[in-house]
Amino acid sequence: MSAIGTVLTRYDAITARLSGALPESLVLGFVRLVLAGVFWRSGRTKVEEGSWFQLSDTTYELFRTEYAGVPLPPEFAAVMATTAEHILPALLLAGLVTRLSALGLLGMTLVIQFFVYPDAWWGEHSLWTALALILIVRGAGRFSLDAMLTRGRT
Repeated sequence: MSAIGTVLTRYDAITARLSGALPESLVLGFVRLVLAGVFWRSGRTKVEEGSWFQLSDTTYELFRTEYAGVPLPPEFAAVMATTAEHILPALLLAGLVTRLSALGLLGMTLVIQFFVYPDAWWGEHSLWTALALILIVRGAGRFSLDAMLTRGRT
């Protein structure tokens, strides 16, 4: 076998290992963690320090002013966004209804992109979109409640 043939054979073997279910599941777990972290941290900035879920006056003001472009009443948008920024990341971390949770975060990302920060596509929103789309297309992977529930149904 030629040197190029040997290199290609080794490359194919490495690629096959990296394409397996275990490496993919580890990567999907990491993607879930990263996307959840972005939105969880944002949600925590909207609640009173020391409380679990009491929205701060600053949050309501933020939705009345800086986020005023969102086509919803500011008080309603503040509660809904903060709720979603807590529930959807928790579901992602558990790997429960992952595709639907990622779809919800994708929707939030697009609302932020179009109505709040239209210049932030390449800096942040394209990355959040990519992470959400990976989870929507591939699911949570082996290490998730989704996988455990699916195994129980089949």
